[in-house]
Amino acid sequence: MGGGRKLLVDHDPKLVRDLETLVDPVTRGDPMSPLRWTCKSAAKLAAELQTRGHTVSERSVNRLLHGLDYSLQSNRKTLEGKDHPDRDAQFQYINRRAKAFQRQGQPVVSVDAKKKELVGQFRNGGREWQPEGQPEEVEVYDFAKKDLGKVIPYGVYDQTTNTGWVSVGIDHDTAEFAVETLRRWWRKMGSKVYPRAKRLLITADGGGSNGSRCRLWKVELQHLADEIGLRISVCHFPPGTSKWNKIEHRMFCHITENWRGRPLVSRQVVVNLIGHTMTKTGLTIWSELNEGSYPTGRKVSNEQMEGLSLRRDKFHGEWNYTILPRCS
Repeated sequence: MGGGRKLLVDHDPKLVRDLETLVDPVTRGDPMSPLRWTCKSAAKLAAELQTRGHTVSERSVNRLLHGLDYSLQSNRKTLEGKDHPDRDAQFQYINRRAKAFQRQGQPVVSVDAKKKELVGQFRNGGREWQPEGQPEEVEVYDFAKKDLGKVIPYGVYDQTTNTGWVSVGIDHDTAEFAVETLRRWWRKMGSKVYPRAKRLLITADGGGSNGSRCRLWKVELQHLADEIGLRISVCHFPPGTSKWNKIEHRMFCHITENWRGRPLVSRQVVVNLIGHTMTKTGLTIWSELNEGSYPTGRKVSNEQMEGLSLRRDKFHGEWNYTILPRCS
């Protein structure tokens, strides 16, 4: 009875304690650990344990870590900065406004720009099924091609009908480009779904081309309101809460899933992959290429701002406001 080799920890009862101190120095009581500011690989952990008098190999460290429920993990994006004191109140305000518009049959859309994508035979994250031993070959280096460059998908997501519109731009992500996408959505989709609409509610992030402080965003929205005759209301999400924008988790994430592991070899491929994105819950998306030029650096004068027909809400008027059509 009791035959066989004894476990390493039986020979060295302090081994596990010292290992945990190295792996998690802040909570295990050794904030001055020499590995605190280095990559905690099994090899480095084994080397440090050896300097402390333990006889242990890299393989043994791996085995011990698994036994202690540690695993190799990457960073996760969850921290978005300090919360604004009215963060939750703004969420509730947006929700009330959206529900009120929907009850009255008025359109409610979420807008944002997806991250820029390199066009060409470049690696795209994720995997898809391919014949055994025949992976798609891609470029070793991710240098933009002069004739293809990058594309900028800007989306409009209809929160009521679960449908989307994405303009694939090839120039710059500006407020002019953002509002042009809204214009195209309204003319080709929105006006057909909401023929009696008198108002439009837009929920948007607080920064970027559709940011709450962007003067050009408001000027371009004024032009749109004048053209289509709708009162355009905007509600911005508080700083640091962009992940709560519905377009992110109801549309953009499905686009990313649809083109996983597939090189975006041409602009038309990008348009086609976006336009063929569907979900079991009924999401459908229309996509088209926008080859227009949208230069950066456009200045908006104080006189232009004063000429806007803009009404700010009583609650955080810098985030919540309405632009009325001007009489021609």
